[in-house]
Amino acid sequence: MSILKRPIVTEKMTGLNKQGKYAFEVDLKANKLEIGKAIEKMYGVNVESVNTIRVFGKRRSKNINGRVVSGKTPTTKKAIVTVAEGEVIDIYADL
Repeated sequence: MSILKRPIVTEKMTGLNKQGKYAFEVDLKANKLEIGKAIEKMYGVNVESVNTIRVFGKRRSKNINGRVVSGKTPTTKKAIVTVAEGEVIDIYADL
């Protein structure tokens, strides 16, 4: 099972790329040390710091043929990785 699931490419995260910060969706059980080592191994950069965020799932409901169907979106974990100054991660090469 891979620690890194996918890079997060949004307008806000693209703005942080200029500061050397990149965002990834990671496994819920991964810790900061494991995430940093996985980034260094996959992209060949030096990681200075890793910040993690848990995004809890939300309740959703919708009407289907007069019935209410409810459920929940999954809980995810994000990691914002800061790389050493002058180093760049080319996220678009992996997409």
